[in-house]
Amino acid sequence: MMPGSTVATGAAFWVLTALSLSVGWGIRGNFGHEYGAMIPGALAAMAAVLLSGRRDWYGRLPFFALFGALGWSFGGSISYMQVIGYTHSGHSESVLYGFASLFVIGFLWAAPGGAGTALPAEADRDRLVELFPPILAVFAAWQVQGRLVQPWLHQSGYSLNWYDSDWLGVSFAMAAVLIYAGVRRRVDRATSLILHMTIGWWIGFLTLVPILGLRMTPPRGDNWAGMVGLVAGMLAYCLRNGLPQVARAAVVTGVVGGISFAGASMIKLVAVTSGYETNWHSVLEQTTGLINGLGLALAVAGLAARAGTIDDGIIPSSRRWPERLAVAFTLLAIPLVNFRKSVGHWVDVQAVPAAMYGVAAETWFDLGFAIAAAALFVLMIRHDRRPIAVVPESAIGRGQGLYLILLAIVVVGNFEKALVKFADQRLITEGVVYANAVICTLILLLASPPRGEAEAAPAAIAGARRVRWGRLVAAGVVASSLAVLADWAVVRAIYGDRFAGHASLHIRFGPNATINGPNRP
Repeated sequence: MMPGSTVATGAAFWVLTALSLSVGWGIRGNFGHEYGAMIPGALAAMAAVLLSGRRDWYGRLPFFALFGALGWSFGGSISYMQVIGYTHSGHSESVLYGFASLFVIGFLWAAPGGAGTALPAEADRDRLVELFPPILAVFAAWQVQGRLVQPWLHQSGYSLNWYDSDWLGVSFAMAAVLIYAGVRRRVDRATSLILHMTIGWWIGFLTLVPILGLRMTPPRGDNWAGMVGLVAGMLAYCLRNGLPQVARAAVVTGVVGGISFAGASMIKLVAVTSGYETNWHSVLEQTTGLINGLGLALAVAGLAARAGTIDDGIIPSSRRWPERLAVAFTLLAIPLVNFRKSVGHWVDVQAVPAAMYGVAAETWFDLGFAIAAAALFVLMIRHDRRPIAVVPESAIGRGQGLYLILLAIVVVGNFEKALVKFADQRLITEGVVYANAVICTLILLLASPPRGEAEAAPAAIAGARRVRWGRLVAAGVVASSLAVLADWAVVRAIYGDRFAGHASLHIRFGPNATINGPNRP
């Protein structure tokens, strides 16, 4: 491909990316928080890459899944249900404030998701591999925090609830990478990224909440403030360390993500006027995911035309351990940390005994995953030495397999949680998720390039183009402002001063403000 040319992305690319994030977001709503948000992150990142037209990206699909999942996970720490309540309140100032706050939350959630998805497209392989040890150090530190330190502090009488924020987890992450850097006696690029994000989190949180006293949804948590600093630190790192396209993808995804969060709440409020009784919150969640997916597709389409060609060459089997870890993370870790929560639900409805043969149900669940993990690593090691016939030879075939296996796992796992206590309103979640997953499968396989074309050597892409930040930021500000005002105007036109229902009543301002609790119905 000659310099200045572009990569064509067809309708299938946009639909598959949007539906993949919608499917994942609908499932995420049943599991929640950071772990749940990894599901749509991994699915949408893989979907966008597989139909992006960038054949040089196919070999890195496990990295796109891993970093896409991690990028989208950060926003899971932000509380937003009370903000949605503001948009239902019928109080004009609170409605406008609710939509504006939802934009902020959506931007802060989607921006790291866009950055994580884009990272494998711009960073060289050595840079990606550098990230594995400090990330593993952070994961290990969080295990120590959750299993040892936090219980001990609680038993010792210490209150760890500081504005209901993740300050302790951020502190452990920072400590872990500082220890890692101290052992190695240098701060490398990977450690620097995590330090930019954790130090940024602390600066944002301390400045906005304790110092300035800004609280978005009192008395709910203020992780949003830390996320402001985290996103700022992430963008600063990208611009200082030769990753401008990653920063651009973050901003594009963030702006559309903000519009998505606010717009989906407006769409829900319009839809409930139909009078139908259904799980409207799931409609909200899946709509949010759909629009978020369009934002990610927009960012990846730009990235596909802007990022230079990737050439990792032939990687010896002895150096493929990062790919193996990325595959294991995608197929094992993401389902494990989410679906382990189902066990408690099964026990509560008496579908599964709390203990079997004197062993807790959760332990049996963990054992099952441990067996699967051991088998997966044995097969991956064997495949590196003597290829297994069932594994496709082409990079796009392996990528399609990874996407479809994860899609099947999360759809079945989500259904298994709901099945033990199913109701007609679950059809809007599990039924729509299932149907959309089938559509995703068809789109992926029907729209993918034929075997000969998919296996052809990728054409050369021109070097990365300069980002026009002034135009990009101006467009984002105008689009987001108009979108928030439009959401407010539509809801005010329909409901006026009337409480819309379908959410708890929350009023942010005035004499009837509910932020301190006494006026709640």
